[in-house]
Amino acid sequence: MTELELELRRAGVAEPIAEPLGLYGELVLAENRRFNLTGAKSPAELLGHLLDSLSVLPFVAAPYVDVGSGAGLPAIPVLIATGVPATLIESNRKKTHFLESAIQRLGLTAAVVSDRAEAAGRREDLRDRFASGTARAVASAPAAAELLLPFIAPGGVAILQQGRLDAPERQALEDAVLVLGGRLEAERIVEGERRLVLVRKEGPTPARFPRRTGIPQKRPLCST
Repeated sequence: MTELELELRRAGVAEPIAEPLGLYGELVLAENRRFNLTGAKSPAELLGHLLDSLSVLPFVAAPYVDVGSGAGLPAIPVLIATGVPATLIESNRKKTHFLESAIQRLGLTAAVVSDRAEAAGRREDLRDRFASGTARAVASAPAAAELLLPFIAPGGVAILQQGRLDAPERQALEDAVLVLGGRLEAERIVEGERRLVLVRKEGPTPARFPRRTGIPQKRPLCST
């Protein structure tokens, strides 16, 4: 039993999930010794990220998309826990290679798209296609909404994993999701300043979104 699996069990994660989740964590830590995959460098540091990833489970429906997947958080824990059909969007080639390798090693089924979210969100086979999606700490809340909502089908939910939201960012987010065809449905505090912001997609995202590469982050919608 890996150290991570033991700690996950102590945290209340069920054995059928804790074992593959612990293996995934070991793969992340091993890859981190080769290049900077994630900021977590030890089992103790990674544990919180794994538990944080599992917090989205009550809101995930199939098919599912994750934008800015990086090391696979929260997407791979979601896959391990649910087995839902999934698509992972990540532009960094080293990270996409790791994601593909980890998915194969863990016996999971998912597609990895090696592209920027701004480009992938305009693809006909990906736009307005997913019942749920996540974006974990990829950008400010309005920018994350612009990157994720184009993938979500009307009626689906976008799950933004964010830290602290000050009043201007919260107002910008509320205004931005309306522009993008959604509405702010709920906000759930996970721990400390970490939170899940749930955005319900009510209609198609206007064709002009997402804007071209880099613009959502540099000039977040509705921000002053």
